[in-house]
Amino acid sequence: MEFDFTVLEAQSRYRLLTNFIGPRPIALVTTRSEAGHNNAAPMSFFNVFSHDPPIVVLGIQTRLSGEEKDTVANIRRTQEFAISMVDMTIAQQMLVCGLGFDTEVDELAMAGLTAKDCSQIDVCYPAEAPCVFECRVERLIDYHRRTLVLGEVVHMHVRPECMDAEGRYVDPEHYQPIARLHADNYITSDRQFVLTAPPISDFIKPQDQ
Repeated sequence: MEFDFTVLEAQSRYRLLTNFIGPRPIALVTTRSEAGHNNAAPMSFFNVFSHDPPIVVLGIQTRLSGEEKDTVANIRRTQEFAISMVDMTIAQQMLVCGLGFDTEVDELAMAGLTAKDCSQIDVCYPAEAPCVFECRVERLIDYHRRTLVLGEVVHMHVRPECMDAEGRYVDPEHYQPIARLHADNYITSDRQFVLTAPPISDFIKPQDQ
């Protein structure tokens, strides 16, 4: 089957992109509302962009009305946000945070999550999360109905059991984030395997080197 994206309507493009590009990591984004309340919303248009400087990227679309979502409005005003990765421990709570609550509703409280103060920014994050990235806005790019948020990571929290004894790498027995596939389908990383590339010498003859 062939799909010409230059003539395809937006909803069909969305369906095809999100059905086939995955699994996509989930960012549970927390911000501070204008009245000082916690705001939390899950985003699956998210990934790491750079390590030097440490940059993560969110793609957040407006509401159908064209109005900005609370997350973007809060990020514009405060220039700060936190991203919590999601595992099975907080999977159901993540869905609750994605419901269409009013602006000044504290989604962390509604989901039964424990709000904990960040170390370097004025935002709370769920204490139950396996790891959290505290971010300051590096730049905002407004593109049609979507805002690309580039955030510089200034601090990271990790549950101790999620790392190996040396504190360098994740422990796959304990850090098992979930990711979005399509529609209401998700996947968890509890079935991990090692895949090692063969040496290049297997493919290059001595005279070719």
